[in-house]
Formats: sequence, C-alpha cells, structure tokens
Amino acid sequence: MTGTALWVYLSTSPLFWLTVTLMVWIAADQLSLAANRHSLVNPVLVSIIVLAATLKVTGTDYRVYFDGAQFVHFLLGPATVALAVPLHRNRELVRKNLVPMAAALVVGSVVAIVSAVGIALVAGASRSVVVSLAPKSVTAAVAMAVSETLGGVPALTATMVIATGILGAILLTPMMDALRVRDPAARGFAAGLASHGIGTARAFSVDPVAGAFAGIAMALNALLTPVLAPLVLRLFF
Repeated sequence: MTGTALWVYLSTSPLFWLTVTLMVWIAADQLSLAANRHSLVNPVLVSIIVLAATLKVTGTDYRVYFDGAQFVHFLLGPATVALAVPLHRNRELVRKNLVPMAAALVVGSVVAIVSAVGIALVAGASRSVVVSLAPKSVTAAVAMAVSETLGGVPALTATMVIATGILGAILLTPMMDALRVRDPAARGFAAGLASHGIGTARAFSVDPVAGAFAGIAMALNALLTPVLAPLVLRLFF
C-alpha cells in the first residue's frame, strides 16, 4: 500500500481521528502542566488550534473528523453528571454559601446576557445575531437550543460559546488576582458562571473546591439563562 493510499485509508477511519484528538489533548495538557497551568496555555485553546490546523492542512472535512470525535462528545454527558461527586464532597461549604451564590447567579446571568445584547446592538448587529449572542455564557447544548427557539443562528451561538469559554478561562485568573479575590469557591463560581464547561475544566485544574463551585454555577446558569434570555430580549425588541 502506498503512502497516499495508506493516508486515505487512515484519514477516513473514525478510530484514527479519535486517536488524534486524544493525543492532541494529552500533549496540550502536558504543555499546560509544564507552563505551571498558566492561563494563556489553555489546553482547550491549544487543542482547537492544533486540530483545526491539522484538518486544514490535510483537507479533511469536519464531518469525517466528527465521526471519530463523537465518541469524546458522547462522554460530555457522563462528565457533567460526574460533577456531582465534588459537589457532594463540598456540600457543607455549598450550604453555607447558598445566599451569596444565589445573588451572584442572578446578577452574573443578567450581566452576561445584557452585555452581549447591548454590545451587539451598539455594533449594529441584526436581530438574529443579537439573539444568537444572548445565551453565550451557558453550555453549548443549552445555548444552541435557546438560540434556535428565539430565532437565532445555533451555529453562531456555538462558536460564541466556545470563544466565551476560552476567553473566560484565560482572563479569569489574572482578573481575580488583580481584584485580590482569593477564595477558591468564589473564583470557581465565577468561572463556571461566565465560562461554562471550559471555565469549569480550568477551575478543576487549579483547585478541587473551585472546580466544584464552577460546576454548580455552570449547571444553575444553564437553568436560569433560558428563563432570563427571552425576558431581556423583550426589552430590546
């Protein structure tokens, strides 16, 4: 079998792209570890850049890639459910912070929606684009459903969700340091609230308590945003 024929065979195999995805992630995570978990060396961002470049260079269609990567995608469900483990371990700490958590949740969710909508309107974006940006701070599945229901573009929403998660994961640590916020619970809750799953992954890599509170914020915001987004949009349209 020639080299070209071998590549064609491998590149169309779902197992091949699953292997590539896992190898890229492991390498990106090791790079992040070597950089002492610096916020700029985010493994999600590094993985996206490397995988996107690989698909571009090899001319591989995204659908071909996703046939293999869907196995990783499937694990998002169990991974989300597994967030209950650190939540249970820190239940007493959660119970003691219910009131400030509730206040932060409402304020954070409203600010996330209003800021996105307001900036888009000032920039002259169309209604469909504005609606697509409104749920950007919740996990992709929920955000896309909210966007589609309200008349947005789910694909654009998914893109903005990923961008929001990565930016949040990168900027949160230096921002919290600048504000002198040291409490891991507060830092984690902010990460999950503003940056959903990507921020939660970042929080877990820094501190288990921060990760637990990030998971709580991510889950609660996914419940609250579908309620608040239509109400906020009615104020503008």
